Amino acid sequence: MVLCPECETDLDVEEEEVDEGEVISCPECGTDFEVVTTSPLELKAVEEGYEEEEEEEEESEDGDYS
Repeated sequence: MVLCPECETDLDVEEEEVDEGEVISCPECGTDFEVVTTSPLELKAVEEGYEEEEEEEEESEDGDYS
């Protein structure tokens, strides 16, 4: 078990059930966290626009340079 770094709600997450890089959300405050390490379980808040940046990078990598 781990506490949400933002609101200290108990997140029902087990170290064995998550992988590094996985994103989990706090059900109470809605903040998204990326799993930095699994043993010990360490979370880092995901920056706003994180997913949008990845999508933009994928679109620009498709070879369309018009």
